[in-house]
Amino acid sequence: MITWKEEIMIEADIDTVWGLFKDEHIKRIMPQVEEHALIEKEEHEVGARHRQTYREGKRTETYIVTTTAYENTEEYRKKEVTFTVGRAFDIRTSYEFHKIGEEETKLVYEGTNEGVNILGKVMLKFATEKNNKKVVREFLERVKEEAEKEKTDVHS
Repeated sequence: MITWKEEIMIEADIDTVWGLFKDEHIKRIMPQVEEHALIEKEEHEVGARHRQTYREGKRTETYIVTTTAYENTEEYRKKEVTFTVGRAFDIRTSYEFHKIGEEETKLVYEGTNEGVNILGKVMLKFATEKNNKKVVREFLERVKEEAEKEKTDVHS
C-alpha cells in the first residue's frame, strides 16, 4: 500500500481554493480527467457518486468516485472520496482546507492506494515512493497555481 500526506500554503482565500474542487472546475486541477459526471445525490453530500473517466497516455479508465466525507464551515472544509481503478487499486483521497487568514489557505492532501488483487499488489511493489511524492507535489502545485491565478483574475 502507498500512503501520502502533504500540505501546501496557498495565497488565496479558502472559498477560492475550495471552489477548484467543485465539479465545474475539477478539470482545472486534474487535467487528465476527461469526464466527471454526477450520477447520484448532490456533489456536496456524503454518498454522492460521480462517473469519472481518466486518461493516462493513450489509455482511459472509467470508474465511480464516491464522496465519503464532506464538511463545509467558514474556517475548515474537507472532502474525502474513494474509488477503485481497474479492479486492481482501491484509492482514498482526502482534501482538507484550513483558513489561515483572509488571503491564505492551508491545503492538506492525503491518501492511500492499495492493491486489491495480485496484479494490483505486484504493481504497487514496483511503484517508487519518490515518484508518488512527485505526483502528489505536482498536484498541490497545480492547485496553488490555479487558486492564485483565480485570485489575480478576480482582483484585476
